[in-house]
Amino acid sequence: MSTPETTRFVRLRVELVLEVEDEKAVTKAALSRLAEESADPDLPEEERAQVEATVTEDTAEALAYLVDPFDLLAEVPGVELHQASWSSEHIEYDPDSPDGDFDDDDVEDDDEQGGIG
Repeated sequence: MSTPETTRFVRLRVELVLEVEDEKAVTKAALSRLAEESADPDLPEEERAQVEATVTEDTAEALAYLVDPFDLLAEVPGVELHQASWSSEHIEYDPDSPDGDFDDDDVEDDDEQGGIG
């Protein structure tokens, strides 16, 4: 649907639950990416050291460092990413629990925003 009243901007919400099977591998990948980026003279040594400590201490932070929405959309034709935010956290998760259904949250959000629910 393309009318003058329709905005060209789209908010894409993605929520993932990941099972980390090898914390050392995730940390190693994050440290490897950091080492590659450390060759950038614009990355201050203090910032690099802080990121290194953070990804070493917390696997969730290492994942957040590795997942970059700009990279995910780089090859999508016809779109330009204007803003992104993301975070990660350790959670309790039971895949067999009915409480793990993402759709319940989406319906509430859509109703609050006047969308389909």
